[in-house]
Amino acid sequence: MNPPALTVVVGLTALAGLAPWWWPAHRTTVRTVRLAAPPPAAAGPDADGSPVDVTVQLELVAAAVRAGAGLARALEATGHAVGGPDGRVLSVVAAGLRLGASWDAAWAGSGCPDRLHPVRDALRQAWQEGAAPGEALRAAADDVRQERRAAVRAAAARLGVRLVLPLGACYLPAFVLLGLTPVLLSLGLDLLSG
Repeated sequence: MNPPALTVVVGLTALAGLAPWWWPAHRTTVRTVRLAAPPPAAAGPDADGSPVDVTVQLELVAAAVRAGAGLARALEATGHAVGGPDGRVLSVVAAGLRLGASWDAAWAGSGCPDRLHPVRDALRQAWQEGAAPGEALRAAADDVRQERRAAVRAAAARLGVRLVLPLGACYLPAFVLLGLTPVLLSLGLDLLSG
């Protein structure tokens, strides 16, 4: 091989050998910069519109009451902290109570969703009769958690029942083909040959 051809072959081989390290490095750098960029800032507690868990709301109201706030002020503070649609409902209820509306009228005018009924029911006796709301709020949060645990257990039981047929349809033929068929063939061949 003549020297110019050898030089061209060595140069092309070196270029081909170095290309994989140069080309993906540029793409990796761009990808790394994109991954390192901070996510867009959230606009507050209700940025994604998802409601805060009711048990958290019950605990927030209980904390506000333990700190010495009245029920209307506790609902307003919780509504401000929670944000989103639930926060608006709690703020509307607090405003209604401050303006002298009855308990039922304040909640009826707020457009209260079903998920906030434990808050409403736990505080009803405290507002109407002046009872301490701490224990009622704690009991309501425990009831919500217990209902959720029961729902999760029931869903897990239903899932177990639903998985029996597909798993049986897959594993039983596999067991027969891989476990029993070789044994039966071996016994059958021994019986036929002997």
